[in-house]
Amino acid sequence: MSAGVLFDAPGPRARVRNAILTAVSVVVLVAAVYFVYARFDAKGQWEGELWKPFLEGSTWTEYIIPGLLGTLKAAGISAVCALIFGAVFGLARLSDHRWVRGVAGAVVETFRAIPLLLLIFFLFFLAPSVFGSGDYTLIALVTGLTLYNGSVLAEIVRAGVRAVPIGQAEAAQAIGLRKSQMMRLVLLPQAVTAMMPAIVSQLVVLLKDTALGYIIAYVDLLNMGFKIIPAVYFGSLIPAAIVIGVIYVGLNMSLSALATWLEKRTRRSTRTAATPIAPPGFVGEPDSTGAGGVGAVA
Repeated sequence: MSAGVLFDAPGPRARVRNAILTAVSVVVLVAAVYFVYARFDAKGQWEGELWKPFLEGSTWTEYIIPGLLGTLKAAGISAVCALIFGAVFGLARLSDHRWVRGVAGAVVETFRAIPLLLLIFFLFFLAPSVFGSGDYTLIALVTGLTLYNGSVLAEIVRAGVRAVPIGQAEAAQAIGLRKSQMMRLVLLPQAVTAMMPAIVSQLVVLLKDTALGYIIAYVDLLNMGFKIIPAVYFGSLIPAAIVIGVIYVGLNMSLSALATWLEKRTRRSTRTAATPIAPPGFVGEPDSTGAGGVGAVA
């Protein structure tokens, strides 16, 4: 076994210790799963009558699928708006004009600092006062998700552009390109490849955050699973939670798999000198260019 980049290869004693710790962890995990199973069984949560509704087509067509479509609708609109918001304000933070950088920075830092649930609540209760009575659940949810996640994406865009080695910009200036041309033709194509893992990671977070619409009674997958279905089929809360949880896991894993495929395809078709950007919230060392591409996202 050869030494790795971050750690030395374990010796014989370390391998034995790791094997023992792995075995103990597996035993503890199995015991925890059995404990949960036993507690549910004692409460009768595995009885067939509670799970029968999820074997009927009407449960899916009337409740789960409409809720899933509501979740995908909110996530899709929010993702598009957040990407646009992030691109605009991320590039604005790289502007040569100090006042543009200042305004963009204030907007981004403000919406990153506000808890998303508080932002959704504020928009939901503010909208009727401004626009009159009506159903503003989707608008409040999408706007809150756009402002918060768009602000995080703005930092990803800024870090991605800065991750491109400075020599690329200098070469573009040397051949007479204006800054807009340099950004569009040289920096952004390389930065997008580096940003892709972090962007999709944030979109997964956005998809999960659509569940906050439950608080304002937005008709989504969580609302259908935790409010409507248990009300129609009494006692099916735990089965509904398990089914809805599996669907959420499937959605997020599908999005992650799509991201992996897209990143590999992009890297095969596009050559870039930029290092990959870490997902939001990760704090690490600056990249080899000294641009701080990793740390800038945190």
